[in-house]
Order: sequence, then C-alpha cells, then structure tokens
Amino acid sequence: MIIIILGTRPEIIKMAPVIRACEKDKVEYQVIHTGQHYSYEMDKIFFKELNLPESNYNLNVGSGTQAEQTAKILTGVEKILIKEKYGKNDIVLVEGDTNTVLAGGLAATKLHIKVGHVEAGLRSYFREMPEEINRVLVDHISDYLFAPTENAKKILLDEGIPNGKIFVTGNTIVDSVYQNLEISKEKIGDSIFKKLNIKKGNYFLVTTHRQENVDVKERFLGIFNGLKRIYKKYELPIISPIHPRTAKMIKKFGINLNEGVKLIEPAGFLEFLQLEANAKLILTDSGGVQEESCILKIPCVTLRDNTERPETVEIGGNILAGCDPEKIYESANLMINKERNWKNPFGDGTAGIRILEIISEIR
Repeated sequence: MIIIILGTRPEIIKMAPVIRACEKDKVEYQVIHTGQHYSYEMDKIFFKELNLPESNYNLNVGSGTQAEQTAKILTGVEKILIKEKYGKNDIVLVEGDTNTVLAGGLAATKLHIKVGHVEAGLRSYFREMPEEINRVLVDHISDYLFAPTENAKKILLDEGIPNGKIFVTGNTIVDSVYQNLEISKEKIGDSIFKKLNIKKGNYFLVTTHRQENVDVKERFLGIFNGLKRIYKKYELPIISPIHPRTAKMIKKFGINLNEGVKLIEPAGFLEFLQLEANAKLILTDSGGVQEESCILKIPCVTLRDNTERPETVEIGGNILAGCDPEKIYESANLMINKERNWKNPFGDGTAGIRILEIISEIR
C-alpha cells in the first residue's frame, strides 16, 4: 500500500500527479489529509477542481504553534497507521517541507514503515525558516529520496545520504502544471480576467505569506513600498491573492495599500494557474510559485534573500530581490524585459509516473 500524506494546497497540487498515476495503474493507495492550513471542507472543493478522489482520512488539525501543529499531526497520523496495520511492505509518501511532511515522516519511520520524500534535497540554508528544518530532517529519516534535479541530488550526497537512496525524478509540479493548464483553460477560460477587469499580459501578480516577511513590519513595508514604485512607473494593476496570514498582518501593522494593489480572495489552483500564465511579471516569496513561473516562462522576482530553487535563478527566469524597495524596483525593471527563452530545469512532466515505477522496482 502507498500511503500519501498531505495537508496543504501546494502538497495536493504536487501529489496530484502521483495520485493520478496510482489511479491509472490501479496501484493501491490511501490519502491522509491533515488539514494543516485549511478545513477539509474547503479542500474538498480543491480535490474536485483537480478531478481527484476525496481523501480517505482527514485530521482537521488547523493552525497552531509549530509544536502544537506538528504534535497534532504526529499523533493523528500514528493512530491511522496503527489502525490500518501498515508495516514494512508499505510506503508513506510525503512531499515538500511542511509540518505535515515532518510529522508524517516521523510517525511512519518510528513504526518501521518506509518513507519516501518527494521533492527531496532542497536547501535555502536559512535555518530561521521552519520549512528548512522540516526538509532537512525528513531527508535524513527517509528511505527513498525523490530529488527533482541533479543539484538536489548533489546536496543530499554532500550531506552523507547514500547514493542508493536517491533518485532524480524531476519535479511533480511540472506534471501538475502541464496536466492542469488545459483543464484550467476549459473550466476557467477568460472568466477570472473578466471578473478582475484585467487584460492578459497587462498586470503584475504578487503573492506573500512567508512569516520571515509578513511578520516583520520593516520587511513587509519594504515589499509594499517596492510595489508602489513599480505601479508609479508602469501603471498596471497589481493583483495579489491574499493569504490569511498576510491579511492578518496588514491589519495588525496598519499598512495602507497603494491604489495599484488589488487584494483578492485566495484563488483556486486553476484560476491561479491562469493568472500566473498570463502575468507580465510575478513577484513572490513562495517556492512553488517560483517553480511554476519558471515552467510557464513568466519572469519572476523573488521577495526573499535566499531560495531553495536556485535552478530558477541560474537559468535566468528568476532574481532574488529581498524586501528592499529599491532592489525590488530594480529587479522588476530588469526582469520585465527578460527574454523568455530559458529551459525548464525541473523535468519533462513525467515525475509522478517515474516515482511509481521506482517504488515498484525497489519493493
């Protein structure tokens, strides 16, 4: 049995190709949804939008401190694994770097169940980022590490992880973007652009949610001051799907948005994919959005001082700007005219199938 543990929308997106591959090949699997960021009821719509079957279990752990949330997930997942009597012939798959990934991996490995880490080997080398701690720990307790790139594999080898545990598969986000872009065109079409009264190719897309940005007033203000300068020059709408954490901190800090920034409710993945694919420029502190913009060949400005996706910078599709207003403005000016001829470094869109094939071979 393959047990897929996920808890956030990015994890659903990136595990969708694995789930689809299991369905196609009639491989036995179950999905445990921890409900780390959203209620399961909200995420049921997300599963439906991506044409995925509902999860087998949901924990609805919700928010909390790092310790509280991790503990809830750890105890909840452990109970399910024990109840289902999973053992050495089964494998738990986790993806990425969330508290769900850490807790799911820990619960499984302590019950002597094999752990496979999808998107292994990513490093920002910034330990103040909770996700960095999670991804390092999970890599070192996993039995199988599915690295998206050769660069990620090298990082794992340099940390002493045996070569036999590491498999370069490409990143499942490529599969997901390719698979869902056509679905989004069919289901969404131009509706999101009409709803927001914007034209394709004539708006900026911005996402912010990292706690090291939005919880620090100076950095958060720096981002908005940078956006103000960009709007003053280009006078194009700045569309920003608002993360709950971001909305909370805007209110707490009393930040006044400039006239060009249009906050919208969090978009579903299909709507967001259309917004990404047709943006003039993307500015983000999200790792996943850096990947998606790179795959879609939309220039990206990353609102961080580091990235665990260095490939996006190396091939010229992304630039690090941090939260300094002047650097954000200069980076936007540089990237907006960037020739979109870079090669996608994250694979050919068959990572989900490749992961299943490897699991079949090693078991």
